[in-house]
Amino acid sequence: MPADPLAWLDAELDALARRDLLRRLRTYDGPQRSAFKLDNRQVVNFGSNDYLGLAADGRLALAAAQAANEQGFGAGASPLVVGHSRALERLELRLAEFEGTEAALVFASGFAANSGVIPALAAEGDAVYSDALNHASIVDGCRLSRAAVYVYQHANVAALEKMLQAGRGFRRRLIVTDSLFSMDGDLAPLAELAELAERYDCMLMTDEAHATGVFGRQGRGAAEHLGAEAGVHVRVGTLSKALGGMGGFAAGRRSLIEWLANRARSYVFSTALPPPAAAAAVAALDIVRDEPARRRELLARSADLLGRLRVQGWRIGPTAGQIIPVIVGESARAVELSAALAARGFWAPAIRPPSVPDGEARLRISLSWAHDTEMIDGLVASLGELAM
Repeated sequence: MPADPLAWLDAELDALARRDLLRRLRTYDGPQRSAFKLDNRQVVNFGSNDYLGLAADGRLALAAAQAANEQGFGAGASPLVVGHSRALERLELRLAEFEGTEAALVFASGFAANSGVIPALAAEGDAVYSDALNHASIVDGCRLSRAAVYVYQHANVAALEKMLQAGRGFRRRLIVTDSLFSMDGDLAPLAELAELAERYDCMLMTDEAHATGVFGRQGRGAAEHLGAEAGVHVRVGTLSKALGGMGGFAAGRRSLIEWLANRARSYVFSTALPPPAAAAAVAALDIVRDEPARRRELLARSADLLGRLRVQGWRIGPTAGQIIPVIVGESARAVELSAALAARGFWAPAIRPPSVPDGEARLRISLSWAHDTEMIDGLVASLGELAM
């Protein structure tokens, strides 16, 4: 018989399993809520990015259903061909209004936004400066750009400045960073980065994926929260976390958005966001505008939970908000703790390499506005038992 060209897969999967790095799909039943049935076990959900509790909000479902009844479900084509629906146009106008920018562009996902925007802004002959802990979508966007890529030590403004001083022979230069880092929960030094971008004539791009809806007076994210919006030239975000839906976006000056619509390959060559998803996102933006107490209460609960876990002696990453990393070191320990919590009725996923560096495995606790006092108290009590 001929050799099996995929025979190597079994050995590689076994190797991942031996190192406690093998992931498996899990299935939940019912709506994505703060408590649901996961793999047929009822748990309180501390693994979701549904920060404002909107994923199962009836107002989003109603808006999606109405759009589906009026416009159907599928977009049918890429936006530039014939897929740009009235619902999508309305969403882009609302996003621009929300962000306080001239225009916005919606992508199929946040990953598609980052992996499309960066290569549209930088190419061969240019340079990109990327934070060491940036999301994989930013990393891939940098690779796809074919620009010279310089990775600076996480949040280290001095290290970045040395790189900028040393590399002045490029056509264009782009600094790109997450605003709220998804695994550590800390904020990028956006005001300092904006100052560097101005001094060294660089573009500055931020990904507000985990900060949109949570930080800032209007909920626009970390740049608003830190007073750095004027210095950020390209804003990228997602509709799939605090906004409870699907899709990603870029916002900025009108010429930027027109350029991205013509040159961001993940936009040009992807089917447009379906009308129901666009309508749900508009409903979510309305809630962010009309119910600011959600983000204030979420951050207050997060600060309280953070303090209680530190009292228990857990090593907590440098978080600034609703993402609380309980760092335990080895992958096996993270898997063990996650399973022990699940047995007690709480789901907090084990995060392991390559999502985090070797030796930095952790439980990633994501707090939602929908978590009530009883849920949080139960998690704290269970972690207290496991810390003994």
